Amino acid sequence: MRGLATPTASAPPLLERRLGPFDSAAIIVSNVIGAGILFTPPQVAAAAPSAMLFLSAWAAGGFLAFAGAMAYAELAALRPRSGGDYVYLREAFGSLAAFLTGWTSFVAGFSGAIAGSAVVFPLYLARFVPTAADSAPLLRIPLVPGTLQLTFSVQTLCALALIWGLALIHIRGVGPGRLVGNILAGLKVSAFVLFIAYGFAFGMGDASRLTGTAGPVAPTGWLLALVAVGFTYSGWNAASYIAEEIRNPGRNVPLSFALGTGAVIVIYLAMNMLYLYVVPIGELAKLRGSVLDFVADRLIGPVAGNLMAIVGLISLSASISAMTFAGPRVYFAMSRDGIFFRGAASVHPRYRTPAVAILAQAVWSSLLVLSATADALANYTGFTIWLFTGVAVVALFVLRRKEPDAERPFRTWGYPVLPGLYAVVALLVVVNALWAAPGPSGAGALIILAGIPLYLFFRRNPKPQVPNPK
Repeated sequence: MRGLATPTASAPPLLERRLGPFDSAAIIVSNVIGAGILFTPPQVAAAAPSAMLFLSAWAAGGFLAFAGAMAYAELAALRPRSGGDYVYLREAFGSLAAFLTGWTSFVAGFSGAIAGSAVVFPLYLARFVPTAADSAPLLRIPLVPGTLQLTFSVQTLCALALIWGLALIHIRGVGPGRLVGNILAGLKVSAFVLFIAYGFAFGMGDASRLTGTAGPVAPTGWLLALVAVGFTYSGWNAASYIAEEIRNPGRNVPLSFALGTGAVIVIYLAMNMLYLYVVPIGELAKLRGSVLDFVADRLIGPVAGNLMAIVGLISLSASISAMTFAGPRVYFAMSRDGIFFRGAASVHPRYRTPAVAILAQAVWSSLLVLSATADALANYTGFTIWLFTGVAVVALFVLRRKEPDAERPFRTWGYPVLPGLYAVVALLVVVNALWAAPGPSGAGALIILAGIPLYLFFRRNPKPQVPNPK
């Protein structure tokens, strides 16, 4: 691509350290709080139809997210490089394990989440522009006749406009991307905090619903609920992907993890308590669509739809912006190590961003939008969030043993108990998902394993490895 400099061993890619702790905390908040908190609670309630156990799943998910975040804080301070999980798995377990987490991030983790959020965006926009959600096909391009096709409609075109608009902003530099991300994150948090405060202060709810029950909860059901909760909390590790661009990472990376993850936990617990305050657990389990819209309608009345549409538009835009920022740093790191397409390691000579990696993610996200496969990928790969974050936390133990004398600007709180607990729970959740839901979980495992042939291709066709920055 013209205007992009492909790095060599003598001219390594240069990303600028321009982000502070609040910038990276905003990326965590935006990356986590997205469509999940709008649509996942009924799924959690169906798996755990007891208000107390429902809330305990969200509390446990938050506690584990914080424990995982502290483990990642040590890893990111020890290895302040772009790539997050990819870097830690590479250092602890080798390049194959690292490649598979990066491959899954590209195929589904980031791109699938971006596509899924982008498709929902026009549904909220339709409150103000009714034609935005029109899904009637304007053009169909068959890829596999009768099985897979690209469908262009007003809805998919709106989704593509959002994906590409934010991609171009983040290509233009860390400064514009940071500004847009911080504004969207601030608006998102403000909207949720005001809604929570209004709901409890003036809403016609019933506090007894916070202890109600609609049926028994089996241990496997609670663990399946935790899978959905973990998916909704996913993104708490976002600061690790951009550690190479955070100033004074030994101090600011752990601080950003604490601030961002802590804010998410408080908002999620308060939101779910408000949901139950307004909607009994049994009714919540049967809801379809956005829970936030339903609750707002009961709390605010006829004007709720427009207000929640604005909240939805802000929330989804902020999430896509954060994932557009974080995700490409993984593919950039993979390419820099010579195990991904060479162009993905390119740094824009003027904007100092991994422009090709950003474009590659936007292209794949667009294909997922047009082929309507994003939701399936999310369902198949939801358990992989637990899998790879669990393995990354285990990498903390491996690197402590391999490098006992390495300088560690931050040491994980509660080591070895808290990171050990996270790793054990992650293992239980993954095993339970494979046993209790073998169809989607097995498909997710196959998606991960499909990366092995591609890894072997890159290993057989090595690219000059670009050294990591000091």
